[in-house]
Amino acid sequence: MASSLQNQDSISYLTQREASEELAGLSVATSIAEVYKPNEYNRVLAICGPGNNGGDGLVAARHLYHFGYKPFVCYPKRTPKSLYSGLATQLESLSVPFLSVDELPVDLSNDFDILVDAMFGFSFHGAPRPPFDDLIQKLVQLHRCEQIQRKSPVIVSVDIPSGWHVEEGDVGGEGIKPDMLVSLTAPKLCAKKFSGPHHFLGGRFVPPTIAEKYKLHLPQYPGASMCVQIGKPPQVDISALRENYMSPEFLEEQVEADPLDQFCKWFDDAVAAGLKEPNAMALSTSGKDGKPSSRMVLLLGVVKDGFFWCTNYESRKARELSENPQASLLFYWAGLNRQVRVEGSVQKVSDEESEQYFHSRPRGRQIGAIVSKQSTIVPGRHVLQQQYKELEEKYPEGSLIPKPKHWGGYRLQPERFEFWQGQQSRLHDRCLVYLGNRGHDSTSRSRI
Repeated sequence: MASSLQNQDSISYLTQREASEELAGLSVATSIAEVYKPNEYNRVLAICGPGNNGGDGLVAARHLYHFGYKPFVCYPKRTPKSLYSGLATQLESLSVPFLSVDELPVDLSNDFDILVDAMFGFSFHGAPRPPFDDLIQKLVQLHRCEQIQRKSPVIVSVDIPSGWHVEEGDVGGEGIKPDMLVSLTAPKLCAKKFSGPHHFLGGRFVPPTIAEKYKLHLPQYPGASMCVQIGKPPQVDISALRENYMSPEFLEEQVEADPLDQFCKWFDDAVAAGLKEPNAMALSTSGKDGKPSSRMVLLLGVVKDGFFWCTNYESRKARELSENPQASLLFYWAGLNRQVRVEGSVQKVSDEESEQYFHSRPRGRQIGAIVSKQSTIVPGRHVLQQQYKELEEKYPEGSLIPKPKHWGGYRLQPERFEFWQGQQSRLHDRCLVYLGNRGHDSTSRSRI
């Protein structure tokens, strides 16, 4: 074991200043990645000043490269300090392009999706000098493009929008209007004047003693995240939330002869893509009153006879299936722009099959199946926890836990499949496969 450890003399070590720069830049990059995904906002231009803010921008550009973005850097006034020259060298080793001011397009709106404003921080005073005065104006012009409904890239400002007063903000109202502000360590007073949709706090490097000394009231960072969103949540226009899918064509002749094989092929793709819970499916049922109900359950198996899952036989879905043994399943794999609808008749599986699956489950899930009285009112979570604890004591580790009579499996025998592949401009591929009453021998397929 010891032989696999790296010799500490061969490892590079950072100074406190380098470590702070690294944390700050990483915070900026993770904040961007939280909101602007690289498949939609891929081309990033980091405009870096000569000081600490510029260093944060250089580090952010490097991390964004590793996150899957395509960064470009404009660094007009390179600083000879080894820290900053080293950051530039790291980017150059990744073949990240450095653009001079003269190489920048007059209008930035066509060439970039994200502009990182890392020119000046809270220590800057006075009027910006060339070439940063012109660069700031380029960012200001983008706000005017939005006012005349022209597409423009989003602006992300590091700590303070360049040109703003550290306390009073955009004094004349003619400054940069960022879409995202990433405050570092703690928000500066000017952040109160920020009106964009996304305000993040990044850094996570304030020791409790410093926070207490300066009476800093900072939010908790979630989990291992380097950033946390603060301020009011952005107002969302639900009608504007849409995707323009990019997918390979899916034609009728590409559907497998047996639609169950086609389902398994797509399911394997979802597993290989690392999608979360690819076996999650929406199960829709209705009773004799015709009122539909849906819920998410987990697919437990697929065989020639159909789709298998387990549940409480006293739940609402079980009652509805006893009145109307027809159901619909819906699988949605967002990462692949695919969904599959399956409709058919439903039957309970044998007690032997339910018993076999029940005892294959982890011990905690076996106990949970006994405790959970689905679709019934529970006085409180504490009641479930107490019952669970009592059953843990009743059935010690290694003992056989009997399957409750009210729990078991169902199988849907498919009669109709619909395979859906998202495409651009809502011209989706939808292939319907109908099995008919005689099973696979009467299979028909069509585009809808």
